[in-house]
Amino acid sequence: MAAPGKHVGHLIYKNGRFLLSNFEQFCLRRNFGWSAVVCQQNASTERESAEAIVIPKKKTWSKWAVLQALASTVNRDPTAPHYMFQDDPYLTPRTSPEFKLYSLSQESGRMAANHIVNKNPKFFQKDFAEPHIPCLMPETMELRIEEVSEAALLERIMLRKVKAAVDMYDQLLQAGTTVSTDAANDLLDLICLYGDRDPVQDDKPEAEDVAQEVQEEGRRRKGRLRRASDLVRIVWRENNNAERIFNLLPERDTRAYSALIRGMVKYGAHVKAFNAYTDMLNNRLTADVHTFNALISAAPEVRERYTEKWDLIVDLLKQMNEQKVKPDLLTFNALLKALRRCGSLARAQSLHTLSEMKAMGIAPSLASFDHVLGIFYKAASPSQGQTDILQEVMTEVAGRTFVAQDPDDVNFFSSAMRICLDTKDIEAAYRVHDLLSVGENWRLLGDSFQQSIYFGRMFNLLCMMEHIDVVLKWYKELIPSLYYPNPQGMRDLLQALDTDNRLDMIPQIWKDIRRMGHDNKSDLVEELLSLMARDKHSPEIQESFAVCALDVRSLYEQVQGARMALEWTATAMTNITSVLLAAQKKQQAWDMLKLFKTKNRVPSEELMEEFLASINDPQHAMELVQISASFCLPSTPKLAERDYSV
Repeated sequence: MAAPGKHVGHLIYKNGRFLLSNFEQFCLRRNFGWSAVVCQQNASTERESAEAIVIPKKKTWSKWAVLQALASTVNRDPTAPHYMFQDDPYLTPRTSPEFKLYSLSQESGRMAANHIVNKNPKFFQKDFAEPHIPCLMPETMELRIEEVSEAALLERIMLRKVKAAVDMYDQLLQAGTTVSTDAANDLLDLICLYGDRDPVQDDKPEAEDVAQEVQEEGRRRKGRLRRASDLVRIVWRENNNAERIFNLLPERDTRAYSALIRGMVKYGAHVKAFNAYTDMLNNRLTADVHTFNALISAAPEVRERYTEKWDLIVDLLKQMNEQKVKPDLLTFNALLKALRRCGSLARAQSLHTLSEMKAMGIAPSLASFDHVLGIFYKAASPSQGQTDILQEVMTEVAGRTFVAQDPDDVNFFSSAMRICLDTKDIEAAYRVHDLLSVGENWRLLGDSFQQSIYFGRMFNLLCMMEHIDVVLKWYKELIPSLYYPNPQGMRDLLQALDTDNRLDMIPQIWKDIRRMGHDNKSDLVEELLSLMARDKHSPEIQESFAVCALDVRSLYEQVQGARMALEWTATAMTNITSVLLAAQKKQQAWDMLKLFKTKNRVPSEELMEEFLASINDPQHAMELVQISASFCLPSTPKLAERDYSV
């Protein structure tokens, strides 16, 4: 009983101390006599804590900060296709043409939906989005002001209705209404921007007159154009509305001349642009930086000799200095782009241009470095000095994050990888790809076509220069999430397997070839068959080769509809037969030998020798001699003289 009593007393003592402590603190808070000392102590403590706390500056987050943070936690899945095809697995592309077709199909569906919404806005007035998303609501494309007024003119300019704006301007002049200078300049800007034509809307077909003129221009242009956008090129017409309205202006200021000159340069009227600039100088007006940028880019078009082109560019730069016009990044990029057409003198001048950019505190963009590489590097005559330029450029841009500042920025990565491929510099290729991985530089890789070119060149270089294990690592990393190899890319991979003696992976590569839709390319299929039939391997590998060969044979035998069917060749039939013989599949090999006669193909003498070496049946041997005689092979007498007895 003593022990329980001891524990009870200990608990009473402990709880009593706790109650007494709380009672004293309560009294301190309620006792006015003690409150002064306590408040002084609390005040001193608050001052010390206030001096120690540093309030951070306000951080303004972007609208996409949360999405960017979430995206940084997810890595790209190298085994999955592009994210745009995740909603419809049936439209998962296998080749680069399918990628283009399916992506354009999705975009066409969006445009069709947008067209329906804009054509019937009254049915889509309810806003479900919180907060409001303007791009999801119908666009106001209909004209609301019908009377002839300057407000109606400004409305048509805002809606980018070129022809309607020109008609309204003419009506205002006929009515004797004075149009303000700003409104007239806005109209001139619109006409020069779109080449005196209504812009082609995303959800509307192209106008017939524009399409007809584009076709005529395409007939005059020589050479094969790469993109459809190159075909849709509008030229500057004689005495168009831009020139007519410009001549009707009561006061022609710098803005009007700038719009006219830039429009002429954009649509190919380079000589007229320089004539307009001369007229501008005669009227004692100064040009702005955008006008000089356009004139510098047009300088190589109005001169033929390299020295004359450069002298004209220097004259324009001197006039910029006299008119106190400060050049910008696009000025130097236009200068470097023009130097690419100035021959050998461009190399020294391009380096001076980069030095001048740094002296003025203007950081070069990727387009600047792309022009420099284009000046120093020629695919027809590679040299060590040009490779050094590439190394210097990569040292300059290493680890930096770039943003789009020039339309030509997207050409840098594909051009740099082309140089690496031509010079077979794998280390420089890795540096280019490392730059692509920095920040959001991947956005400057270009469209799907340029991405395919970039990764195709990189993969080709890897197949030539790297060990097969490294090649296969990149193969799994790039395909199919970033790159869809063409038949040449798969042929490069087969050559890499042959170089490092890894032909045992051919059956796996053949599955990828079939999945990518390249199994109807005769050159690629025959290359694969020749590699399997060339050497002898272990029974396990020969068995896998035989399965692959039989799969190839089924492709030759099946009737293909839309796709081009494979045609039997003597080489393909010989290689398939050799692979089947090496795998001890004599019956399938014998069927292939009979197929020679059916397809009017002649087997090689080496194949007949292989057959005879594997035959132990005299009856089959005699039949083989008869087949050889039917093909009139020179080795038939030697085959007949052999002893086939068991």
